[in-house]
Amino acid sequence: MSQLSEPLPSFLAEPSRIGEEISVTGKWVPAKPGGRFRKSASSQEMLREWEDIHAAARADAGVLSTEINHAVGEDAVLVHHVFADPHALIEYFSTTATQHMGPLLTVATPQLHLARGVSVPAAARNALLAKQVPAVFGELLFGYVRDDYRRPDPTTAIQVTAKWTCKDGAASHLDELTHWWQRVGTDAHSMEQGLLRFEAYQAVGEDALIIHETFASSDELKFHLSKGTAEKYKKDIDQVAVPEAYFFRGPVSWTIRTYSRFMHLPATYSSRGSHFTQPGGTMSEGTTA
Repeated sequence: MSQLSEPLPSFLAEPSRIGEEISVTGKWVPAKPGGRFRKSASSQEMLREWEDIHAAARADAGVLSTEINHAVGEDAVLVHHVFADPHALIEYFSTTATQHMGPLLTVATPQLHLARGVSVPAAARNALLAKQVPAVFGELLFGYVRDDYRRPDPTTAIQVTAKWTCKDGAASHLDELTHWWQRVGTDAHSMEQGLLRFEAYQAVGEDALIIHETFASSDELKFHLSKGTAEKYKKDIDQVAVPEAYFFRGPVSWTIRTYSRFMHLPATYSSRGSHFTQPGGTMSEGTTA
């Protein structure tokens, strides 16, 4: 566990209400790449396989939320699931995922998956890794959620999940990386009212962090990148770590997509595709009741 260089402000230190929920966000690409900026036949086959999985997932009481989103500007799919607890995740990967994995792998290849929760037990980690899916597991360090965990408007909100990995060196940079992301969360709480959710997770067994942020709109994300805490602290973070993946879910404008490339973020953007959330919502995505 990384060491905090300074005490957490009260809003970052409040106990999370996520409970046992575990979120998994991952990327799949066609087994036979069709090229950027067009949807290949293989991409469409991959999407059809995921739609079949989506139908089964939404019938599973342990899957609280599920999304199948086609990437913007490349042949890829971003998938996102919220599981009620580790048992629900294990059950899903031993049933639905097992039943569909064979056909899916004939048309698609998994890339990095980011799993996060207050805790992700070894049994849950092994259930995902057993499917030969490259995954990183993050356990909550600190964060805040505004508006009493109410879900933001899904037609405008932008969900950002990213992995930052420390640079190689004689000593770990994890404590320093954690410090800078603590500064981001501390300042964003007052500077960026449109940053509705900020959470930092320590990657299990790695010198890396998983960061999850929810922005109320594309304009709020633009402010974050151009005038807010991303602009304020990215040079400091770049000194000790590199971004390994950035997954954007939501209506990100083309100007922000261009700007994030200037910031050298390895980003995948997706429009909102098939989606389902159990009545009442989730603590990981926001409640609807």
